[in-house]
Formats: sequence, structure tokens, C-alpha cells
Amino acid sequence: MIQRRLVIVGMFLVILLVAVGGAFLLINIVTKVTEDEPVEEKVEAVKTDEEAIPEEPEEEIVVTEEDATDPQITVTVETGQALEVSDLVSSNVAGENTSITYGIDVSKFQGTIDWAQVAGSGIDFAMVRVGYRDSTTGEIKADSNAKYNMQEAEKNGIKVGAYFFSTAVTTDEAVEEADWVASYISKYSITYPVGYNCEGFENSSSRQYGLSVDQRSNIAMAFLKEIGAKGYTPMFYASRNELSADAKWKTSTIEKSYKIWMAWYNQDTSNIANGPAYDGQCAMWQYTNQGSVPGIKQKVDVDVAYFGYDATASAQDTSGREEASADVEALMKFDEVNETVTAKSQTNLRNIPSQGADSTVMLTLTNGQTATRTGVSSSGWSRVVYDGVTYYAVSSYLTTDLSAPAQTTQPAAQEQPAADQSTSTDTGFRTKFTDVNEVVTPKEVINLRSKPSVTDTDSVVVATVYAGTTFTRTGINNEYGWSRVEYNGQVLYCVSSYLKAAE
Repeated sequence: MIQRRLVIVGMFLVILLVAVGGAFLLINIVTKVTEDEPVEEKVEAVKTDEEAIPEEPEEEIVVTEEDATDPQITVTVETGQALEVSDLVSSNVAGENTSITYGIDVSKFQGTIDWAQVAGSGIDFAMVRVGYRDSTTGEIKADSNAKYNMQEAEKNGIKVGAYFFSTAVTTDEAVEEADWVASYISKYSITYPVGYNCEGFENSSSRQYGLSVDQRSNIAMAFLKEIGAKGYTPMFYASRNELSADAKWKTSTIEKSYKIWMAWYNQDTSNIANGPAYDGQCAMWQYTNQGSVPGIKQKVDVDVAYFGYDATASAQDTSGREEASADVEALMKFDEVNETVTAKSQTNLRNIPSQGADSTVMLTLTNGQTATRTGVSSSGWSRVVYDGVTYYAVSSYLTTDLSAPAQTTQPAAQEQPAADQSTSTDTGFRTKFTDVNEVVTPKEVINLRSKPSVTDTDSVVVATVYAGTTFTRTGINNEYGWSRVEYNGQVLYCVSSYLKAAE
């Protein structure tokens, strides 16, 4: 009996050991499968990431004379639209959400922007061009107003994104561009995506001329992948015509992994919240390049994003950064000179090359006092250095003849009203005009005033007009350099050296 019980107990122990061993084996198998699954997912994710290939846009940017090797100057106009944002590569550091947000994209071609005014307009975000690759030398160059724009947008509560204008011809160059961008923006709060912008590649003068769709796409993909690896949200910019049906880029592959920023103009925006009538992915829609925004003198691109952020991202590099200043010469090309000048009579030295409300008279240079002229612009401005400080003066009021006596008659810019010396056309002005009839346009930008003076308190800037806008010149005074013009039915006055004949 005892023997039988011992046998039964022994059998029970064997069964128990088998059961326990099986359980351990099962647990080990389950654990192994669980550990292996993420490896397979990561491999697939990497593969998808490598296949996603981006593309470039076409948009004509009308600007004043500038560096001819900046590739963004030579491109032609296109149009864009937007929709879904899900399943795209994104940075979650600021908590992305599905809000609809409105913004602008800017570069040095918008001049010096008053970001406080922009913020007051209700703009949510700004995509700032941070740089470009020179179309001739291949050198990477910073946009001269990029740091100022990022700094001031951030200060005024506008969330910031960035974009780079690429002319890369290899994937190595694209990675170099992405690394440069990541370093350049590292001290700024970049909440919105970092865009890859590439245009004009079908122009024979382009570095990228002759590249295939696959080659261009692989180059763009290299940039996007690298910028994503740096902790920023990558986004690909192109026009609708280039994106649609994989016309110029492998869009169907790119949009699987990256946000698409599409340019598509002149479309119905009455129900803009629903996005454009486009059958592909579109996270951000650039729907016009003719926006007017308070604080920006030039026309500006306007965007709607079908996403937003709960917070503002922190800068990746939190070490101190230098205060950035605006490039006041961004819209003017100055030819470098080195010569000593004095005032013909007297002239104002200003902080920027403008006579508008944003310009401040810092000093008055009188005949006999000398300054060093370091630059001359075809717009009629001179850059001068006086007592070690850089200022700007109207060129026609300066002379290199240091022995010339002071003019006894003040220049037109300092004329006072005198009714008894008027002409039949210009009642109350000493300045006499010879009648002409010709169509003119500003060389760059010009102020049209109520009278031929820049110093009289009652000489009001009625309108500021930019290159490309035409109006009629009805009179000219060659002695003092003023023109009489008709603009929008008004008789106004402007400095002749800022005008040219319309083509």
C-alpha cells in the first residue's frame, strides 16, 4: 500500500515537472516573439522612410535687384492646395494637433518686417527662409534676414517654421544642406516643420538641369530624412502641377512619410478649412503669393496649415545667442565704393535707406563736413560712414567736390512753399517743372508725396509704390531732381532718380 502510494506520488511529481517545464518553455517562446516583433517593424519603417521621396515647386518671385546667384530669384509662378495630415512623419515635442492654422512664408525679399504688426493681424505661424545653395558656385548661404525674422517672430508670439532653397545635385549635398540648416536654426524655437524647397530645375542654367525625377526625388528625400533625424519635422514643398500624378516628383512615395506643402494659386478659398480640390496629401496649402499683411511692405505668400501645436517648441541649443539685426539693404543692391563726400548744402543721414515712417533722421551733414561713401545704389541712395557709424543719404544731395561752396538755394527736398513763385500747374511751389508725358515705374521702391519735399512737415507720403507698378510722369525738374506724377487720379511728387521708363 505504502509502495503504491509512493509510485502514485512519484508519477504526480513527474507530471508536475513536465507541466512546469512546458509553461517555462511557452513563456520563453512568447517573450522571444514579443522581442522580435519590433525589430521587424523597425526594418519596415526604415525601408518606408528611404522610399519616401520629395519634390520641388515653381513660383515666380518679383523682387528688386539682388544677388543674381540666389536661385529663388529666377523661378516662375505656380499654384497650391491642402488636406490630410495623418500618418506623416512629425515632431511631437510641441504636441501637434488637428487645428487649422494660418501663416505666411517670408525671406529677405519681404524687406524689414514689423513683426509686432504681423502678430496683430492674427497670423499663427511664419515659415522663414533660412538659406539657399548658390546656383552658380554651389556655396550654401544664409538668408540675410533669417535670424532677425526668426527672432522677432518668436518674440511676438508667432510660432516659427523654416525652409531651405536647395540646388543640391547629389544626396551628399542634400545631407550637407540639412545639417547646415539644423545647426543654423538650433538656437531658435522651431515649432512648425522645416521645408525642402527646390525650383527652377528645368531651366538650362540650373545646377540640377538634366536630373531625372528619381534623382531629384532621392536628393530631396535625403534632405528630409536627415532633417528628421535632427529632431525637426520634415516637409516637402512643390507646386500642384509638379506634385499631381507624380509629374515631376515621386509624390505618391513622398506623401506616405512626409508632410506636403503645396503651392496652388487662384483657387476657390471660400471653404478653405476643407482644403483644396486635390486628390493627394496636403498638410499645408500656399494659396497665394499676393498677400497683404500689416507690417510687411512687399507682397507675401500666405499659407493655411491643416495642423497646429499645443505649445511652442524649445530651441535645441539653449546656450546664449546674439541679438540679430535686420538687413536694411535686403531690397537694394549697393555697388561698393570708397570715396570722401560732403553735402552740397545739407542732407539728412538716416538709419535706413528710406524716407518713410520707419526711417529716422540721425544726423544732418552740412557742406564742409565729410563722410566716407562706401556704397551707391541705383535707387538713389548712398551708404556713408560718419564718425564710425553707417548711415544712408540721398545721393543727389552729396558731392565728391570737397571744395564746392555750399549751395545758396536749398535742394528741392528742403523747399518751402512760395505762392508767388508757382507755375500754373504746381501752385505754391518754388520748384519749376518742365511738362512731359511718359509712363514710368520705380527702380525698386518709391514714396509719392503731396509736395516736392522730404523735410517739410506738411509733405506727406501719400503712397509707396514698388517696381512693376506704372504711372504717368507729367513733369520733371532737373535742377533739384524731382518728378511730378499722376497716380490713382492724384498729382504727386517723387525723387526722379528712383524712377525709370516703363518697358
